[in-house]
Amino acid sequence: MRRRTFLAATTAGALAASSTAQAQIVPRYRRVPRIAIGGIASECSTYSRIRARMENFTVLRGDAIFENERFTFLRRYDVPFLPTLVANAGSGGPIARDAYDALKAEYLQRLRALLPLDGVYLAMHGAMFVEGMQDAEGDWYEATRQVVGPDCLLSASYDLHGNVSQRIVDNLDAITAYRTAPHVDRVENTMRATDMLTHCLRYGLRPGIVWATIPVGLAGEQSSTEWDPGRRLWSDLSEYNRQAGVLDVSQLVGYVWADEPRSAASVCVTGTDPAMQARIAAELASRYWDARRDFKFGSPTGSIEETIATAMAATTRPVVISDSGDNPGGGGNADQSLFLQALLKAGAREVLLGGMTDRPATDACYAAGVGKTIPLRVGGSLDPVASSPVPVTATVKYLATVSDPAEREAVIAFDGITMTLSSKRRAYHAAEAFRALGLEPAAFKIVVLKCGYLNPTMKPLANPHLMALSPGAIDQDIPHIANRHRVPTFPWVADLRYAPRPYRSARIGRV
Repeated sequence: MRRRTFLAATTAGALAASSTAQAQIVPRYRRVPRIAIGGIASECSTYSRIRARMENFTVLRGDAIFENERFTFLRRYDVPFLPTLVANAGSGGPIARDAYDALKAEYLQRLRALLPLDGVYLAMHGAMFVEGMQDAEGDWYEATRQVVGPDCLLSASYDLHGNVSQRIVDNLDAITAYRTAPHVDRVENTMRATDMLTHCLRYGLRPGIVWATIPVGLAGEQSSTEWDPGRRLWSDLSEYNRQAGVLDVSQLVGYVWADEPRSAASVCVTGTDPAMQARIAAELASRYWDARRDFKFGSPTGSIEETIATAMAATTRPVVISDSGDNPGGGGNADQSLFLQALLKAGAREVLLGGMTDRPATDACYAAGVGKTIPLRVGGSLDPVASSPVPVTATVKYLATVSDPAEREAVIAFDGITMTLSSKRRAYHAAEAFRALGLEPAAFKIVVLKCGYLNPTMKPLANPHLMALSPGAIDQDIPHIANRHRVPTFPWVADLRYAPRPYRSARIGRV
């Protein structure tokens, strides 16, 4: 496969002894490398009382990995990737230990069957939390390393909201993360991880990671790359990649709703020149730290009641309100009824309320049928401690045609409110999610979404967008959420002093 431009500088530096003409030629592999693919991903809020169990995972096994749209690009390489297992539970609460142990055991068994291996690409997220365990990704990588041995190269792709640790850095050889939030560079991110892996195997390079942790905890909704300082801090990362001896520069916000020691922002620099990598890591970490007080929400914020009052008084439409604390895309439960209660109390009309998860209510709609008016209790089905169900008399407006009851979606209407219901937690963030159910968001005066910042398809419709700082498993009131296991971190320690101390992976210098 032709080398991509972000690797050009590294190739030139690593092959400085060769002539310019020779450095431009992509050589054949000395032998066809054996590269496996595997991984596990979830974004887990430790403030959630729900648990991700085996039935909550989507698991790709064997060749099914290559049929998935996330990984079809792997067929474009001139070396085969060997499949193991890729598991994804999305965002939610901690993973049940038995589910993690079962997936890990199967993955390692499949990995052993492929030995010997020259490389492993790990499709990860970086914010996984398993019951009774600290640093779950570190555990996964350490187990992988024990199977494949010290000479195999491990390269991982991360979410921008992943957390990093010394254990992680000491077991990986390369890492890269999203550079956009909302995440519109998913394909580019995974390809950077696999490009680094195939590139290093082709040229016989032994990369390593230099990592600088930054003791800052921010909500993802404050650190979007669509406005400053996020836009400024991420806009020039590709320029750092032009340095000889540098393969990738990634800057991570971290996942603030995981209360564990590694929960923090960080800079990870993969390359073959540790001194240069350390300089870049220190420079970017200092820059991020200096901007820590400048991060802000991109839209006006307020309480649930304040945002509803503003929307009802607005002369424009639709006013889109984010129920940010119950956002399933960030780890929220998606079953809290606080917004529904407030809408009913305020007498709001022409409202679209998207994203309520309630399997009993959804099943009741299917049992009744379209056009029927039935009594329902909506909300609080997953976590009745956080909120209580609301009794309504609703008309069933739409039922999605599905074969699996777990995939059911319904639309109901009552008291001037149109609401989507689903059997399982899912994100109703994009306009297409509503249009698939026969709803046009632009036709409503108020649209309430269980989300944080807006999906690119909803953003143009919002007139305007408001963010409710609502309670939930991903409460945006960061300084006041429980903080028992972190190291001293801003904003909990407002006057914290910090100077970057880049850490070189223990794998750097291996022959």
